[in-house]
Amino acid sequence: MQFTPPLTPARLIKRYKRFLADVTLDDGTELTVHCPNTGSMKACWEPGWQVYLQDSNNPKRKYPHTWVIAENTDGERIGINTHLANQLVEDAIRQGVIKELADFESLRREVKYGDENSRIDFLLETSELPVYIEVKSVTLKEDDGLGYFPDAQTTRGQKHLRELMALAQSQQARAVLLFCVQHTGITSVAAARHIDPAYAELLDDAIKAGVEVLAYGTDITPQEIRLTQKLTLR
Repeated sequence: MQFTPPLTPARLIKRYKRFLADVTLDDGTELTVHCPNTGSMKACWEPGWQVYLQDSNNPKRKYPHTWVIAENTDGERIGINTHLANQLVEDAIRQGVIKELADFESLRREVKYGDENSRIDFLLETSELPVYIEVKSVTLKEDDGLGYFPDAQTTRGQKHLRELMALAQSQQARAVLLFCVQHTGITSVAAARHIDPAYAELLDDAIKAGVEVLAYGTDITPQEIRLTQKLTLR
């Protein structure tokens, strides 16, 4: 996914009210920008960090700029816009980056399924079993190279695991949980048992039931962001 034009650098002053952040541009101008991540953003920002903004070029927007990338003091870049995760995954599937999902005939998004009124992020039709794919964005890094999901308790995430388990147990479809890791410092991914033990336990059950779990990392620059490599699971 390319950013055209490239993103604008700035310095973060603060994030507040979940949707807003104040920044300083290189010329000293202070702006209030839209924050497209309503989650906890745990370990994803600190005052003074380098950030990168996308200009909507829409004069009707109250806050024309959107915060897209944070860069920590170690130079690691974090894609804080969780809305980009599905597009990153779709691009990677279509380009054959995700080898486990390379052989398909058609791709559909947001397809209704399951007994709990869910929508799957992607449904791949193949010459064999259909493949249902749930995408989760990972940005929390606490240990050296280790990323965690979730970064807050998630009843919605637990629902998605139950739906995937039911699919896997039916043996009429492949059920895949795909962690889209938008953090260049993360090399492996684990369930955040210290944050949401119920989710972690359910993930263990899902794997035993046949749910496939994948994790892919990203390259992130002010010019583009894309999924590039498979990461290990712990």
